[in-house]
Amino acid sequence: MFRTLPPAFHEPDDLHDLAVEMTAPREDNFATEDEVDDEENFGISAGYTYFGQFIDHDLTFDPASSLQRQNDPDGLVDYRTPRFDLDCLYGRGPDDQPYMYAEDGVHMLLGRPLTGVESDAGTRDLPRNSPTTGEPRALIGDPRNDENVLVSQLHATMLRFHNRVADVLEQRHGRRLRFEWVQREVRFHYQWVVLHDFLPTIVGPDLLETILPGIRTGGPWSEKPNLKRFKWRNVPFIPVEFSVAAYRFGHSMIRPIYRLNTTLLNRQQIFAANPFESLAGFRVFPDSWAVDWELFFDMRKPSPDLGKNRLQRAYKIDTSLVNPLGALPPSITAGIPSLPERNLLRGLRMSLPSGQAVAASMGIPPIPDQDLRIGKATAGAQATNHSLTDISPSFAGNAPLWVYLLAEAQQQFSTDDTPIRLGPVGGQIVAEVFIGLLYGDSHSFLRQNPLWRPFEEFTQDGEFMIADLLREARKA
Repeated sequence: MFRTLPPAFHEPDDLHDLAVEMTAPREDNFATEDEVDDEENFGISAGYTYFGQFIDHDLTFDPASSLQRQNDPDGLVDYRTPRFDLDCLYGRGPDDQPYMYAEDGVHMLLGRPLTGVESDAGTRDLPRNSPTTGEPRALIGDPRNDENVLVSQLHATMLRFHNRVADVLEQRHGRRLRFEWVQREVRFHYQWVVLHDFLPTIVGPDLLETILPGIRTGGPWSEKPNLKRFKWRNVPFIPVEFSVAAYRFGHSMIRPIYRLNTTLLNRQQIFAANPFESLAGFRVFPDSWAVDWELFFDMRKPSPDLGKNRLQRAYKIDTSLVNPLGALPPSITAGIPSLPERNLLRGLRMSLPSGQAVAASMGIPPIPDQDLRIGKATAGAQATNHSLTDISPSFAGNAPLWVYLLAEAQQQFSTDDTPIRLGPVGGQIVAEVFIGLLYGDSHSFLRQNPLWRPFEEFTQDGEFMIADLLREARKA
């Protein structure tokens, strides 16, 4: 997107020091469920963190890149189609991967029953094989969707939503339809949620309206979207500024601890040495760990703010990552265990421009160095957060793009309950790439059928959001 801008050079030692500053102190006593957590983002609930991860796995997959060598962005191969086509869900289809599908070749295969959610007795795990030794492997289109309990159960819910759509179409037409027809409708519903729920939540509806006029009223769209920076010659691609910097905002949204359902006595940590306390994936977790999505998405009106029934919110988009992300377990990564350091080194290897250079090229005044603060966006931390240049003078006017975009979002902070979305630079990059990929895909609903609408029986007050998708999946 900004290939004419010079790369921002930084010494790896400076990036290491920055990563240490971005990693929050270790917490042994987490906020209780009966007190307000000042790190929570009152504009984004916790489920969007993992829905964003699911979307990422749908768009990108690069097993060839490495932090240990210089990467050429033009030479990278995306082994995942850069489209919102759910290939992470469907893999290569029932003909080529029949073990992921039911016997009829139309419905998706589901895993073992899970318990813990009284309102959803049909919760399932991912389908898994049965090896004689070792952990059972998930039989899914993208193995990364088993890397933690939350994204794995979101994937399993999408399998159920596919089956729900298949059942509704069969009832409508009085016969079982071909897999491709069901798949198309599932993809369209998913794309609708990405465009009308996920994007407005992350970047705000006003910015979306400037790129895709009519988004507030649901279209139809007769004109090309207003893409100022994301352009391509033949087919859309995944810009490195998006994949290596802008779309990594979700790492700052991760909470250290989550309640999966109200029947469990305790909450679980994202990483813990004890497997019965850890949400780490690639394994069979306890049957009682069914995820109650009402605790992760705003599916109730109103949702309580306190107690074990409360709506858990994502952590704020800021320049602080929870402590466990500074020491990832070997099962997730080898080599450098710090997630912020890995992100910073990846940006260096990919020769990304500085945040200030990108902002200026977009006609947006760069944020002054003294206002680029590193740390939590909370009232208690504001006075002690260091400026980026306090960590190293080499960052003066030369902030790593990923850090700049997090600090840009942090500029919105006023009080602890201020909703924080991506700022003007980060929001523009993410929104243009999402809308551009949808518009560039001739098989998306935006191009194939701009008049398409979600199934009427799936909507609430004429809207179809992720909460509605989750409700319908429960009926499968």
